[in-house]
Amino acid sequence: MSHAEEYDVLIVGAGLSGIGAACHLRMNCPNHTFAILEARDAIGGTWDLFRYPGIRSDSDMYTLGYSFKPWVSDNAIANGPAILEYIKETADEYKVTDNIQFNQQVSTAQWSSADNRWTITTERDGNTKTYHCQFLLMCAGYYAYDAGYTPDFAGIDDFTGDVIHPQKWPDQYDVTGKRVVVIGSGATAVTLVPELSKDAALVTMLQRSPSYIMTVPQQDAKANALRKLLPASWAYSLSRWKNISMGMLFYNVCKKWPHAMKKLLIKGVQKELGEELFDEKHFTPGYNPWDQRLCAVPDADLFLALKSGDASIVTDHIQEFSSDGILLKSGEYLPADLVITATGLRMQFLGGMKIIVDDVPVEIPSLYTYRGMMFSGIPNMASMFGYTNASWTLKCDLSCEFVCRILQNMQRKKYSSVVPVLSDDIEETPLIDFSSGYVLRSADILPKQGSKRPWKLFQNYVLDILSLRYSSLADGVLHFK
Repeated sequence: MSHAEEYDVLIVGAGLSGIGAACHLRMNCPNHTFAILEARDAIGGTWDLFRYPGIRSDSDMYTLGYSFKPWVSDNAIANGPAILEYIKETADEYKVTDNIQFNQQVSTAQWSSADNRWTITTERDGNTKTYHCQFLLMCAGYYAYDAGYTPDFAGIDDFTGDVIHPQKWPDQYDVTGKRVVVIGSGATAVTLVPELSKDAALVTMLQRSPSYIMTVPQQDAKANALRKLLPASWAYSLSRWKNISMGMLFYNVCKKWPHAMKKLLIKGVQKELGEELFDEKHFTPGYNPWDQRLCAVPDADLFLALKSGDASIVTDHIQEFSSDGILLKSGEYLPADLVITATGLRMQFLGGMKIIVDDVPVEIPSLYTYRGMMFSGIPNMASMFGYTNASWTLKCDLSCEFVCRILQNMQRKKYSSVVPVLSDDIEETPLIDFSSGYVLRSADILPKQGSKRPWKLFQNYVLDILSLRYSSLADGVLHFK
């Protein structure tokens, strides 16, 4: 058996948050050695894995981009290849690409208090490899990469056409002339429908229940104007704060006046489609705005596809599949050559790895999250988890800064471990206050949050700046030794 590789920090995952974490280490903890363990054979995470037509961000790139790396493209809502190129460019610019070890699926992380270090075991082609590190930084995302979620549809095996989940889109797949049914109403579905309608004979978005859909401009005119007048970093910072502020305002207004905002959002769709085409049942969700994420439609592309007649929406339940289509409970029949199950993701926490602390296996649902990134009773480990109501990267950037503060403090004071310790007066609340299907299906595999700071998340960027960038590490919860 070969010797274990030794590092100060191991980062798991080479996606958007993993590359960001590595760059923060490079900038703020230059004396720390680190490696990035990536389960797949490529950089980029989601933005390399997802190849379905039209793949794009549903957050603007002035907030989804890194705080330290300006986004300089004209498009604020970017497509997948552009985001992937941005990640790769950032990795090269901050010289972290060579720190990535590909095809290393982390299976087990074992902490030893006697040695004050983690022992990480990875698997590759049936072979195992061992690493040691002082601090473990999890950036493996929140969903399983091997397959998405597809419900058990009656008779689906009888269907003679193709069934594809967007997470596993085949290379060079051609939809020309096909009758396509996209099952789903979330961000993936509203992205696929207008893109597929360019070549398919007809695209039908089949939804069990509607989502809130809002038109946003593909380009941010103010941001593009600022970039012509100011240095890139200044223009980026101003555009970033503009969009953060507008996003927070919109979210808070939705939460404070949900019924008024519900009417306003539905009215916006009605204005886009016109009175003749608008049907309330297709665009009136049974929940309040921001109980689930809103779907952003760049430059009204979905509505343009609906108005052209190349796409349609059906709101109904599936009775069963047949050889050439789908029978709905209303009795309507949808003929299809291709069915796309845009039915969501399967959540997976910490990349699915097993955690063992001093020979005792850890049950993830028993844990409480500290500041949304560390865990009660787990030493020297943090996990990057973004916002549900804003850009993922906003929270990850702040979390990485906080981890770097911890590492600097440990190095300066010669501490070897740090662990958040839960007090007796903390009550249990769900980690994610969201009614989305993928969240509800995964409630029993997620940790909890507490009833008050620093165990409670507020999904608020300004509060998190105060909490993560400027608060004292001597908060009575973090125990250094």
